[in-house]
Amino acid sequence: MNYQKEALAGKNPVELIVALYDGMIRFLHEAVAAIERGDTSARRVAIKRVLDILMHLQSRLRMDVGGTSAQSLSEFYAAIFALCLEGSRLASVKRLEEAMACVRDVREAWNVVARDPEVLRLLEQEAQAPQLTHSTLAQEPAMASARWSA
Repeated sequence: MNYQKEALAGKNPVELIVALYDGMIRFLHEAVAAIERGDTSARRVAIKRVLDILMHLQSRLRMDVGGTSAQSLSEFYAAIFALCLEGSRLASVKRLEEAMACVRDVREAWNVVARDPEVLRLLEQEAQAPQLTHSTLAQEPAMASARWSA
């Protein structure tokens, strides 16, 4: 087990989200440093890492459960994604620092949530609830259509 896996072992779901936000901030710093030294390749690698984290976070949103909060996070992730793409394309330190500030703000909100025992209890219940997957939908079309809504 490497040090990163050891550091994440035993963390609750919100602490894992905070760790992903920390990763985005770290990679945004790396991208800014790469721009400042004129290293296009390093900038692209760092931005790709940020975008990978954003796509992972986006893919884990439960719109069926999260309601407006999940929708707001989805819009936030899309905005940060666009800001990072633009910042990388233009090699703009300003755009990437703007993205970093937004990520820091939302990270702090998650950090507050991570200390709320009631929220953690609800998240644990949610994590144990069955989720619809592609294979579940293929096996149980009647159940899938019963949950579908426009």
